[in-house]
Amino acid sequence: MDSPLRKEAVKYLVWGNKVGQVTDLEKQQSQYTKPLTEEMMGECLSLLTKVGKGLTYAYVKLQAKERALTDISILTGFIYLRYVDISVNYLQDISPLSNLSNLLWIQGDENLLTSAQLSDLPYLQVANFANNHIKDTEGIGHPLLKTLNLTGNEIDSISLDENKLTNLHTLQMGKNRLENTAGLYFPTLVKLYLAGNKITNIVGLDRLENLQILHLRDNLLEHLDGFTAKMKSLNYLNLRGNAVATMPELSNLKHLPSLKALVLVENPCAELEAYRLDILIILPTLERLDKTQVTYEERMEHEKEVSERRSTLKVGG
Repeated sequence: MDSPLRKEAVKYLVWGNKVGQVTDLEKQQSQYTKPLTEEMMGECLSLLTKVGKGLTYAYVKLQAKERALTDISILTGFIYLRYVDISVNYLQDISPLSNLSNLLWIQGDENLLTSAQLSDLPYLQVANFANNHIKDTEGIGHPLLKTLNLTGNEIDSISLDENKLTNLHTLQMGKNRLENTAGLYFPTLVKLYLAGNKITNIVGLDRLENLQILHLRDNLLEHLDGFTAKMKSLNYLNLRGNAVATMPELSNLKHLPSLKALVLVENPCAELEAYRLDILIILPTLERLDKTQVTYEERMEHEKEVSERRSTLKVGG
């Protein structure tokens, strides 16, 4: 449920041709403004900490969530802030954060941002810009950044700088407009979330040697030839809700030496007879298939089937 402050903003931002008609708030031109003020800062600041060389104290945490804000220019003067939560507001510009060189953590989700561009922040480790209207990945080059959340935006290609983001561990880019996986060249990446895009082919992921978890649910994948043995650490792969139709296509996953868990439900191949058995014949080291543990009985059936097929081949030869 919306807070009273957010309802106040809605009163100014919503307009239409009919009584009670609610138009798309993010696309309206409005005279509504609500800057973050000194009085509000007094309510939002916390965590008094020694700063600088330890000779003075400052509040280092700002909690300004759900305050219907449109302007945070005042933050340029609060240079000791380390943790900033400005989520669920009406912000279109976060450039004042570029002045906060001590930032470790930004929560900027559910605003009206079209860009996440900031000056490189030397200590920033977590940045959440989910559910905005961000168009691209330009201007995100924070050298210590470990977790970046861009879920639910309007990004159609990835142009993150691999030479700057040398510590990136987790990247969330689900529910955007990506058509392929090009541009993801981060050897430190461990978790990658790309569900709900329009991805039709796998490109360049073989450079992610440390990737362990990959979510590609609800895309448009028919072919899996982009998976290679260079992805030596990948142990969890979610391909639910794609368009993989045949078992031979899944043979491309044999190249993944550490794969232990695979999700394939809601693909055409999952409707085939003896689906689980055939998967185990192709990928005998799987431990979980479609969220279900591979049972001892399935292992025995798999070994029996493999033995029978080998015997048939010998007889035929």
